Amino acid sequence: MAGNDWINSYLEAILDVGPGIDVAKSSLLLRERGRFSPTRYFVEEVITGFDETDLHRSWIRAQATRSPQERNTRLENMCWRIWNLARQKKQIEAEEHQRMAKRRLERERGRREAAADMSEDLSEGEKGDVVSDVSSHGDRGRMPRISSVDVMETWASHQKGKKLYIVLISLHGLIRGENMELGRDSDTGGQVKYVVELARALGSMPGVYRVDLLTRQVSSPEVDWTYGEPTEMLTPINSEGCMDEMGESSGAYIIRIPFGPKDKYIPKELLWPHIPEFVDGALKHVIQMSNVLGEQIGNGQQVWPVAIHGHYADAGDSAALLSGALNVPMVFTGHSLGRDKLEQLLKQGRQSRDEINMSYKIMRRIEAEELSLDASEIVITSTRQEIEEQWRLYDGFDPILERKLRARIKRNVSCYGRFMPRMFVIPPGMEFHHVVLHEGDADSEIEGNEDTPTAPDPPIWSEIMRFFSNPRKPMILALARPDPKKNITTLVKAFGECRPLRELANLTLIMGNRDGIDEMSSTNASVLLSILKLIDKYDLYGQVAYPKHHKQSDVPEIYRLAARAKGVFINPAFIEPFGLTLIEAAAHGLPIVATKNGGPVDIHRVLDNGLLVDPHDQQSIADALLKLVADKQLWARCRQNGLKNIHLFSWPEHCKTYLSRIASCRPRHPQWEKNDDGFENSESESPNDSLRDIQDISLNLKFSLDGGSGNLDTSLDSEENIVSGKSKLENAVLSYSKGVMKESRKSGFSDKTEQNTSVSKFPALRKRKQIFVIAVDCDTNEGLTGIVNAIFEATKGGKNGESIGFILSTSLTISEVHSFLVSGGISPSDFDAFICNSGSELYYSTLNVEDTPSGFPFALDLDYHSHIEYRWGGEGLRKTVLRWATSLTDKKGESEESVVIQDEECSTKYCYAFKSHNPEKVPPSKELRKLMRIQALRCHVIYCQNGSRLNVIPVLASRSQALRYLCVRWGADLSRMVVFVGECGDTDYEGLLGGLHKTVVLKGACTDASKLLHSNRSYPLSDVVPFESPNIIHTSEDFSSSNIQASLEMLGLLKG
Repeated sequence: MAGNDWINSYLEAILDVGPGIDVAKSSLLLRERGRFSPTRYFVEEVITGFDETDLHRSWIRAQATRSPQERNTRLENMCWRIWNLARQKKQIEAEEHQRMAKRRLERERGRREAAADMSEDLSEGEKGDVVSDVSSHGDRGRMPRISSVDVMETWASHQKGKKLYIVLISLHGLIRGENMELGRDSDTGGQVKYVVELARALGSMPGVYRVDLLTRQVSSPEVDWTYGEPTEMLTPINSEGCMDEMGESSGAYIIRIPFGPKDKYIPKELLWPHIPEFVDGALKHVIQMSNVLGEQIGNGQQVWPVAIHGHYADAGDSAALLSGALNVPMVFTGHSLGRDKLEQLLKQGRQSRDEINMSYKIMRRIEAEELSLDASEIVITSTRQEIEEQWRLYDGFDPILERKLRARIKRNVSCYGRFMPRMFVIPPGMEFHHVVLHEGDADSEIEGNEDTPTAPDPPIWSEIMRFFSNPRKPMILALARPDPKKNITTLVKAFGECRPLRELANLTLIMGNRDGIDEMSSTNASVLLSILKLIDKYDLYGQVAYPKHHKQSDVPEIYRLAARAKGVFINPAFIEPFGLTLIEAAAHGLPIVATKNGGPVDIHRVLDNGLLVDPHDQQSIADALLKLVADKQLWARCRQNGLKNIHLFSWPEHCKTYLSRIASCRPRHPQWEKNDDGFENSESESPNDSLRDIQDISLNLKFSLDGGSGNLDTSLDSEENIVSGKSKLENAVLSYSKGVMKESRKSGFSDKTEQNTSVSKFPALRKRKQIFVIAVDCDTNEGLTGIVNAIFEATKGGKNGESIGFILSTSLTISEVHSFLVSGGISPSDFDAFICNSGSELYYSTLNVEDTPSGFPFALDLDYHSHIEYRWGGEGLRKTVLRWATSLTDKKGESEESVVIQDEECSTKYCYAFKSHNPEKVPPSKELRKLMRIQALRCHVIYCQNGSRLNVIPVLASRSQALRYLCVRWGADLSRMVVFVGECGDTDYEGLLGGLHKTVVLKGACTDASKLLHSNRSYPLSDVVPFESPNIIHTSEDFSSSNIQASLEMLGLLKG
């Protein structure tokens, strides 16, 4: 409770009320609970650290009450309010303690099982640091430095010849290159400045041809029109040196993708349901840009991004989907992490977990961060603290297991499908080109002299100086929001209670911009009022400056003023994730005093330009400030150290380290068995051409009945396969496919039929005016047959029926799909493609049945397998899931029955299937996925067919991602797709609803699944599905063909 003056008078009021209160005259509240001593309770319970900010207004009302009896009643009620809040806090703390204890046990068990699977304990070589490669700087003795311009030029010469394309993503806030409105709202802050400067700096680096910063396009009357511009070029930092190497499309750009509510600027918490729409729009842009760059610098070959870098959880979620669709490496920076915020909010005790989730969508954010860990090759942090104390809270990252996996990789030993991203500390950079150190800043008087006329002082100087009675004294500068976490009140107390410090220095507090205190948020207003009261209490008038307004462009001048006055910069925050202001201050020649908690420790280790203090120790803060202000030699030494080492935090140094880390990623990009010559020159194709116009086996398509169960030559689990008739058939099909591919390469396969076109004209799906995707998760073949026939009837009855293609998207295997087609009397050629096994298999129909050994008209796309196999755990994953399934038993009397058993018949190389005869006994899918993450196994866990089947598939695979693959592989237009779904479905149902495509929800279809499969979500469906989107429509009554046709017409389809 330290730092709140009002608590003293509140305590005095309770002392006055407590002992002398008359029971007969006391309030009803006290009489009901018997004799109560507010004094004892307050001292013994409340004052131990309860956050009392919310009670401030109640105390003010109580103090203002004139009637003593009413005043006493208000204070008594307030006391019981504290008791109730404290009880709630203790209850929440107990629940969280149990949850953390359970988590520790789960993690320890996961480590043991992973160690058992890998059959080794930690060797001496694996007992390194607790966290891997945590700093790009390392210890001071091993600090990588650019000691001269020659070294940077040497490094730059090695980058020449490279022409990299990098994609950055930052979704929330208002982003533009110039005149950034930092502080306008909570979403437009330091992250906005960071990503813009990073994009600009990378665009100026040798070897980088183009950088795209993707963000949201905001065309709203409440914001400036510039945020609605689709493209904005960022001016290079050193434009003169870059002009010679710039190409037609080179440089750094802000690309604004429209998604979410049109003409409305919304906070980041409301962006979650619209992320799939952004991903589809971003995918379209990247494909277009890769084609453009291919013509300019790729000799006609597409130039794909070398990495996609997501910033914050929402962009991490987007980057995971986008990088998966493109099969390129992903990089992630969290900036601020959800689990850490959740813990801090729970410790305050004001809100339950459900209330926090309602306000901040915190569980959706945490799941996005977990998905980012699943998909990222590299995670970039600003400090060690972020790794050691924040990332280790996540299921997907364990420093101890990560250390072991890294050691095994170095020794070229199998990790059995386990993987964890590499974490690197790369501190944010800073632009130093605008920093001008004047000789007089530290060596002359503030006024200058008559012989050397100086430029007029910046206006902000006089705005600050007007507060001081003696402006010649050194200035202690603090630059932070009036937020309790920034600990400004303790700084003012330390200054006010240290007489020598007050006599030697002035204090300047730059606390954002404000008009009136009443217009500030309650929390910020409370902090500011406390500061003003402390200034009055210690009579600091004439010694403390607290201007109401300043511009972003004034900040460098404020630093320069403090340096010219031989002052000190202080950051006394309780915890500082990084501390960019410390770097800015050092660049202007200011020694620093900073908190010892968080990022400032790393900054101080590099710069050695000040002192670290305990932010809770008021005396320590005062002593450190006094030491720097009073000892001129120490001040000069700290200033010189800061200026000497500050280049380590420059953007060129940041980008050099950044690019070297990116280069360590295994290169991945879309690549196919055969490049489709003439693909772009097929404008004359008939609109009747479709994906079923496949002929050339050199497309890397494999004819089969169930192509996944027969593994390829390098399958991890080949020794586990059961030799069956089906696997023999698969081997025969594979041999046949390879033989035909060899023959086709020799003779130039060009056979055509009247109906079909050659491979060069194969991907005519993009010619379709509409593509209808049937993704209804029915329990029975009869139900699915009825829906398919109704959709056929509704869509093929229109004038454009011949230009419509169909795709079936399902959790069924291809053999089950074939059985369904036969039983329903549906021809396979009615469909262009089949997305099977929950998105882990992709087949196309073919008319060349006579040429297939199996006699079935399906061709497996092996390119899709190579597209999704990244991080697939293989046999190690299968054994872990099987062990989990074996542990689930249902006791019936004296006997035990397995709840989940492996379904070998439905399993394929990229889909491990399990079946359950009692779905109610199966834990939620999130529990299994959590178990896999704890053991560093990356996958999607999908409950399907109303919980009777469980599919475990690669993390890059899903039914929605398969549609994006068709966009990348064949140029299918996502905006021309219509996806049909039921009212509910498998646990991957949510991924099918959002995006650029239209969605038709069939009323009355799949209504039973929601009771079981979706009852244990971590977050409501509304957090991920944009139900208010005009692209989502429900049929009016049922899923009859007439209602389906009416719904399509409402979407503007099937007209004309």
